[in-house]
Amino acid sequence: MPRLPRIEFPGAFYHITSRGNQKQPVFYTPWDRARFLDGLKGIHDKAGFLVHAYCLMDNHYHLLIETKQANLSKGMQNLNTAYTIYFNQRHGRAGHLFQGRFKAILIEAETYALELSRYIHLNPVRAGLSPFPESHPWSSYRDYIGEREPPPWLETRLVLGLFGTDTKRSRQDYRAYVANLRQGSEFCRHANQNGRLPEVLGSPEFIAQIKERFAS
Repeated sequence: MPRLPRIEFPGAFYHITSRGNQKQPVFYTPWDRARFLDGLKGIHDKAGFLVHAYCLMDNHYHLLIETKQANLSKGMQNLNTAYTIYFNQRHGRAGHLFQGRFKAILIEAETYALELSRYIHLNPVRAGLSPFPESHPWSSYRDYIGEREPPPWLETRLVLGLFGTDTKRSRQDYRAYVANLRQGSEFCRHANQNGRLPEVLGSPEFIAQIKERFAS
């Protein structure tokens, strides 16, 4: 059965995940993770992607991405391919690094961007890698709460802006929002339903609009 094409359009938001082939690690060293972050800068600069949140685990990663153009597949293919070439050369291996094509869930930002950012930032806590989200250096959480300066390619204003225009207060409120729910979220419950997420996540009105627009 052929794979369905991605739903792509300018201004779309996605939850992106990609896992290691046979669940093998895709990051061995801090240099690997730093190289992947360089790749995020690359898709920002070259493809115009806005990276709203990220988390690098051991055998997979999570991204909250916004595309300015209808170029999700091309940008993500460039990211994963370039990183695979680097990883294979550095660690003396060959073949596929990631398991199949990346997973992309189209989301309604107004409804789910905030909760998805929390879901992404809590991944290390749920996996038992870190006691607190700020203890994991390879996510955007520290950038959100002001413990380090966000890189130019990371966009925190959309999510933090949901808490108001005072940056300091917004960071405090976001920290409290994340700390308020450590064990799961509505987004996490969607993720656990039938073992996967739906391709489109949003209000009934948003889903109806997407179906009408891309039914063919």
